[in-house]
Amino acid sequence: MSSADTLRERITSWFASDLSLEIPSADTNLFDSGALDSLAFEQLLLLIEREFGVTMSVDDMEMDHFKSIAQIAEFVADHVPSTAVL
Repeated sequence: MSSADTLRERITSWFASDLSLEIPSADTNLFDSGALDSLAFEQLLLLIEREFGVTMSVDDMEMDHFKSIAQIAEFVADHVPSTAVL
């Protein structure tokens, strides 16, 4: 299993356990489907920071980075500190 697959699985698991949301696929648009509202989005950002040590700037807050589990996994992979364990 690739690290991208592992990330997608972990993020899908977060949605189920921490956010109480079942997401049908890694490509589901989280905003269009209503899965991510402002509160859930804030919780997601905190999870990403806590789990991976990814610190985000205002410039990182582009909605395209967070519109699907696949996009979130790609964002995390690109921003995770080199010392973090995926």
